[in-house]
Amino acid sequence: MFTVMAMPNNFQHVTVIEGQPCLFISQGNIMSADTKIAELLTELHQLIKQTQEERSRSEHNLLNIQKTHERMQTENKTSPYYRTKLRGLYTTAKADAEAECSILRHALDKIAEIKSLLEERRIAARMAGTYSDNDPPRKTMRRGVLMTLLQQSAMTLPLWIGKPGDSPPPLCGAMPASSDYVAKQGDKVAARVKAVDGDEQWILAEVVSYSHSTNKYEVDDIDEEGKERHTLSRRRIIPLPQWKANPETDPEALFSKDQLVLALYPQTTCFYRALIHTPPHRVRYGKADLATDIDVWLRVIFSLSSVVAR
Repeated sequence: MFTVMAMPNNFQHVTVIEGQPCLFISQGNIMSADTKIAELLTELHQLIKQTQEERSRSEHNLLNIQKTHERMQTENKTSPYYRTKLRGLYTTAKADAEAECSILRHALDKIAEIKSLLEERRIAARMAGTYSDNDPPRKTMRRGVLMTLLQQSAMTLPLWIGKPGDSPPPLCGAMPASSDYVAKQGDKVAARVKAVDGDEQWILAEVVSYSHSTNKYEVDDIDEEGKERHTLSRRRIIPLPQWKANPETDPEALFSKDQLVLALYPQTTCFYRALIHTPPHRVRYGKADLATDIDVWLRVIFSLSSVVAR
């Protein structure tokens, strides 16, 4: 989480958060998606059990390492016997850790697949309920409910966990999307649109489609539940982050102090100029405590330089 200083009309302190590729299903496949999700949840449960079993199995070896070090301290010497023994114990511990890491990564893949299917199901359900122009207007989501959903989306943004030596990918934290990146249906993006008064503003929107022939997006204003649709060129769309960046392992993927950004202002779906006040120093999995600043999640923040470049 970042603390930023918002600058709509005057300076105020606020704080801001960070986005999973989707496959897509048709309206008639919602039931099959539910079945697949149930299967994946069963597989995830098995992987969690395997993780605990692997951890329990390796505890004996870790205890042996601890006891060996205690004996060495008691005898105040490091004999060839202890060196050989520790080498073997550490080799086993490393293999155990790699096995546990492999299971955990597999579990993370399952979680990502489940989230993707849930998003597909949401899109399919929404498309199945599409109204024609002759139908009565659909109910709009209450603002409080919308704000809660946006906050939950930000809080559950997956943490990027790369292998040793891996660099953070595009759309991880402050890392921009690649120049040829095309946002997928259902992705949340920042969209530059004309307001009722004619002024342009950046809003939070959801991708409906992208035309490779015209290089234009169709997006829905997230605040209007699909009522207001915009057709915009790529330069008016900025994809939002798909992963949180870990401050401890990937600090280069974080926005820096005093960096100018556009951030989603609290209780709105519009982006305003802001100044990073306090970058995060550790990973936060829940909602942070409010101090003298207003908290805003990194899911809805992007660099002002990416706007200037367009």
